[in-house]
Amino acid sequence: MNVSEAVVTRKSIRAFLPTPVPDATIRALLAGAARAPSGGNVQPWKVYVVNGESMGDLLNYLEGCDPIEEPEYDVYPPGLWEPHRTARFALGEQMYGLLEIPREDKEGRLRQFARNARFFDAPAAFFTFVDRRFGPPQWSDLGMFLQTFMLLAREAGLDTCAQEYWSSRHGAISRFVGAPENEMLFCGMAIGHADPEAPVNTLTSERFGVDEFAVWI
Repeated sequence: MNVSEAVVTRKSIRAFLPTPVPDATIRALLAGAARAPSGGNVQPWKVYVVNGESMGDLLNYLEGCDPIEEPEYDVYPPGLWEPHRTARFALGEQMYGLLEIPREDKEGRLRQFARNARFFDAPAAFFTFVDRRFGPPQWSDLGMFLQTFMLLAREAGLDTCAQEYWSSRHGAISRFVGAPENEMLFCGMAIGHADPEAPVNTLTSERFGVDEFAVWI
């Protein structure tokens, strides 16, 4: 698989098969992802992996925790503006349409949202933390690290879902993995093999055309 194929076929998977992912595979992907660009080579990412037995332990642990906490950062800015607001809204409608969950079925939509807490049944995952003293440039580095991991996962025949959902469970996750107070949870990353029979996995989000975001001077 070349880079272009990995970019085009990478998508957020929301239904995984139970097929295990070896620790050695995740280790190799993380080592490759660590070659992502990093300003000044500070490499601000910190990763905690859950797989196999620890995944089961985490899911059991979460059942005894408060389901939602106050996030430590805004996933979206207040009063999201156009055209970004419409792009986000359209994606949600497209996803729930594939799941046949109408807008008025609020309980159904909440049940689907709650599947985040099980990594959409992925057998493996990791959590990415960043030191609270780092600023926006290091958060940018973190994004490049995550994207590099996801593209390498595609090359390895795996699928992923980056989950900012976990920002609303930061206390529980920090306690489970033993993260120190100076580390802030950014997101989780579900890892596994996509269920080819799940309609939700046919979802391909629309992207703005180049002329909508690029200006030639």
